[in-house]
Amino acid sequence: MNVSIPSILLGLGGKCLLNWTLVFLQSNHICKSFLGVFSMSLAVVDTAQTLVVSTLHIHADGYVLLLDFMLTRYHICLLVQILGQVYSVLQWPVVVVAALDHFCTVMWRLQPTTARARVIVCVFVTGLLWYLTAVYVLLLSDFTPVLEDDSYNQIHRCWVFHTSQILQVSTCLLLTLGCAALHAGSNTQLLKNPPLNVQTTDQTHSRRNVVHQAMHIFLNSWALSLVFLAVLLLLPMGIPAYLGLNVAWLCFLNSLLITVVLCAACPASQLAQGLAAVPPDSFCKWRFKFSLATEDRA
Repeated sequence: MNVSIPSILLGLGGKCLLNWTLVFLQSNHICKSFLGVFSMSLAVVDTAQTLVVSTLHIHADGYVLLLDFMLTRYHICLLVQILGQVYSVLQWPVVVVAALDHFCTVMWRLQPTTARARVIVCVFVTGLLWYLTAVYVLLLSDFTPVLEDDSYNQIHRCWVFHTSQILQVSTCLLLTLGCAALHAGSNTQLLKNPPLNVQTTDQTHSRRNVVHQAMHIFLNSWALSLVFLAVLLLLPMGIPAYLGLNVAWLCFLNSLLITVVLCAACPASQLAQGLAAVPPDSFCKWRFKFSLATEDRA
């Protein structure tokens, strides 16, 4: 799809504003998880991209000399397409790494002494992901930029690729969440027969309790976003690749991954005794309530 350069600038500017607003809102715990560190790096990359595109577009001569290399409006389209492809490729690796990070946080409560080491690891993994993805897109993939044949002075529109990874990721995670809920419900249905083991019964009820509370907390905060994703699934409309990866999407992904991990692992006894840590989340209040009887059994 051909998009005018001013429209691209408007989209990038709005994306940068949204990115930094959400980063500052989460400043108290932005460096306590992989997704927080990656969100900061994404905001920096988007800001650099917006500044470069703006400089090339508003320059009166239509080009800028940088280290004896002439940058023109061709490079606006080239940069937008390359970074859009990088953002699309990054979607699944970010999901996998963030899920592992959340799982380790929930199942093994990290000590304060490991906080600095955790930040270093997150920064290293973030830089490694950006580097490997850029190498893959530029050298190993079959990605081919689409550029106009006109002179750089006459270029006013760029071809923009669309991304479908957001819908793929959200659909996969929501299906996983649904399967975890069905699994907990099916275990509860089996309890209609007299149980042979009281401890197994308590564990099953605790599992159902965690799944129910986790899904309730998630839906209270992100119900409208789920409706928006459902509309995107039904309508034949695409998301521009250069806008697909943003901090708002990462915040939604953070809450969704926390819900999936809690429903899949269901650390009921750890949560009841305060031995399980929930990853930082600025949009969902992950507070679980358990009955005294359940806590005693746990």
